[in-house]
Parts: sequence; structure tokens; C-alpha cells
Amino acid sequence: MFDAGNGSPLVVIPGVQGRWEWMKPALRELQKRCRTVSYTLCGDVGSGVKFEPALGFDNYVRQLDEVFRRTGLEKAALCGVSYGGWIALRYAAIRPERVTSLIFVSSPAPGWIPTERQRQYLSHPWRSAPAFVVTSPMRLWPEILAAYDTWRERLVFTVGHAARVIAAPIIPPAMAARVTLQQGIDFAPDCARVKAPTLLVTGEDHLDKIVPPEVTRRYRSLIPGAQYARMERSGHIGMLTQPAQFADIIAGFVDANHY
Repeated sequence: MFDAGNGSPLVVIPGVQGRWEWMKPALRELQKRCRTVSYTLCGDVGSGVKFEPALGFDNYVRQLDEVFRRTGLEKAALCGVSYGGWIALRYAAIRPERVTSLIFVSSPAPGWIPTERQRQYLSHPWRSAPAFVVTSPMRLWPEILAAYDTWRERLVFTVGHAARVIAAPIIPPAMAARVTLQQGIDFAPDCARVKAPTLLVTGEDHLDKIVPPEVTRRYRSLIPGAQYARMERSGHIGMLTQPAQFADIIAGFVDANHY
């Protein structure tokens, strides 16, 4: 678990890969501005929590209850990154008294379905893992080019991110199971139950090749009063390529709505 910094409390929920370690650049910037907590999703190495099939998606609610207990937090802002947005949404819907604000970062809204390529990964997670790893740089490279001005900066980021991924490896079947589970749930009713101030954050439309920003912006019609912020020179991984810009946006919203 990551728990550092002082100020307004914020819990950052990782994406489908399940590892908080991938988000270190953003977490380190956030901890300068607020108390920042993050963790590994249950079922992954290092989480210390088994995924119980009988509980389904409630595994993630129960785990977040435990995060609040372990950290001593009574209330906190929730920031769901990509897949983590589903977890943040469900928790805000059923535990409104604990959520001071709700933030979706490049998160798919209800109604999203995987692309054909993504469905191929889901159907054969281990077999598709090599192709997923090999093609990842191609998907992210336009964003990395846009984020940095020099080749040295691009190289430093790429090597650093690769090191984080290697140190906290993915479990392909766990990732596939998470998406399959989500696809069987209608999250629209959860949106209607959200009471917390809500912020949507995306990168630029032409740079996010994972979750199109227009898909995230659908939350504006599902959660009344939801605000929107766009990160410049970023796509799906702006929290990593532009961590200071990301932290300014997130911490500013958290502080404005902390009570």
C-alpha cells in the first residue's frame, strides 16, 4: 500500500492492471499536495487479499472498506484511474457518507464495450500477453512524443515506465476477469446515486488510444453537475507523463470539496 503526504485525504484506485506501483510518478506529486493513499487490487500479487468469486464486484467494495479501516480514514476523495473508475463509482454510490469527491481519470462510462482487439485479449489472456506487451509501445508512443520535447526526456520516461512495469508485473487472467466481470454489470443506476462532487479528467482526444475521451465525458450526462478537465499534451497515461499537471488538477478539486 502507498500512504504518504498530508492534507486532504485522497484514495487513488489503479486501473485494470491492478498495481499502484505503475502510478508512482503521479502518487509522488500528489503526496506533495494531499494525503495520498493507493493500493493493489485484490487477486494480484502484493495485495494480500484474495478475490472471492462468490462476491463478484463486491470484492472491490470490501477491499476499499479495508483500505479505509487500515488508514484510519473516515472520509476521503476517490480517484478511479481507467478501470478503477468503476470501483470508485460503485463505492460512491453505496458509501456516500465516506466520499467527499469523486474523480474519474480516463475511465469508461456505462455502455462502454471492448474493441475487437481488446476482446481477443480477453478471450485468451495468457496467449495474448506477448502481443499485448509488444504492441503497448506503439499505442503509447504518440502520447510520449507529444508529452516531451526532447528524445532524452522520452527515453528517460520510457525506461522508467518499463522498469515499473517489470517490477510490478501484470497477471493477464486477472485483468481479463476484471473486464469480463464489469461487462456483466449495469453501472448506470450507480451514477444516479452519486452525491459527491464529480470531476472527469482526460487527455486530448487524438492521443488516448485506450479509452476515447468522449467515452469518459459521457459521465456528464449521467452524473448531474459533473465537471470536466482536459490535460494538455497527454492521452491515457497523462498522470505518468505529466504528473505535476495531473496533481494540480486533482488536488485542487479535492481541496475545494474537502469537508
